[in-house]
Amino acid sequence: MPTKSKTIRIQYYRSAISTPVKHKLVVKGLGFTRLNQIVERVDNESVRGMVKAIPHLVRIVD
Repeated sequence: MPTKSKTIRIQYYRSAISTPVKHKLVVKGLGFTRLNQIVERVDNESVRGMVKAIPHLVRIVD
């Protein structure tokens, strides 16, 4: 029986054009390629830390 890990849905809703390079790398690391895109990632500390680094660019979707 495969174990189902918890996931988190994240939406990229503000552009990273005028942000520091580190913020752009975090957006790319989360897997975003376009604005208003929603991705589903494993809910662990590393992903939560990435979201916490750029709260002005992404939001957690229910």
